[in-house]
Amino acid sequence: MALRILTIIAKAILIFVLFSVVLVLILRFVPVTYTATMLMDERSVTRDWEPLSRIDRNMVSAVIAAEDGKFCEHDGFDMEAIEEALEERAAGGRQRGASTISQQTAKNVFLWQGGGWFRKGFEAYFTFLIEKLWTKRRIMEVYLNVAETGLGTYGVESGAQRYFGHSAARLSADEASRIAAVLPSPKTREAVNPTGFTRRYGNTIEARIGVVRRDALDACVYE
Repeated sequence: MALRILTIIAKAILIFVLFSVVLVLILRFVPVTYTATMLMDERSVTRDWEPLSRIDRNMVSAVIAAEDGKFCEHDGFDMEAIEEALEERAAGGRQRGASTISQQTAKNVFLWQGGGWFRKGFEAYFTFLIEKLWTKRRIMEVYLNVAETGLGTYGVESGAQRYFGHSAARLSADEASRIAAVLPSPKTREAVNPTGFTRRYGNTIEARIGVVRRDALDACVYE
């Protein structure tokens, strides 16, 4: 009986791995037009897929400046940031995030929102897969198309249209920074006439865009 159960479990794992690898390979080339997060959104969803070639470089620089300065260096996980976050949590400090753009992309595309070690385990697995089977450019492209940029709004194209009335193809550094400032909490922040922390954070991101360009921190997206 025990051997039979182990055989069933092994087969289930093998099927899952094969299915997930095939799915990730397909999505390397096919636009990701809908995700579990969108399906579970209680609001009417607005989304517009745009290839990275039609998204302003300011937007790429802004999310790297805001979310993941080591995007081009790591293999999906920023171990230094993870260690610092764990140390702060152990010391009773604030619980800051340490997720990379790759991890956020894996979560947004293949999984659901919320915490828990069970989901985080799958997130790590899919992060590993996309880092191995996609290019950094593809990871960025998918991230910018599925990230929630406002209430019921997904992708930077929809965000640009919602907030500024024009395409993501011509976002200024200020506009891109304001969208990037919204990403950590898109249900409570607005990119138009931001106040308080959102405004200050947007200004900080805009200042960091120059560092991203100077140090070629977005080079892997455009090489």
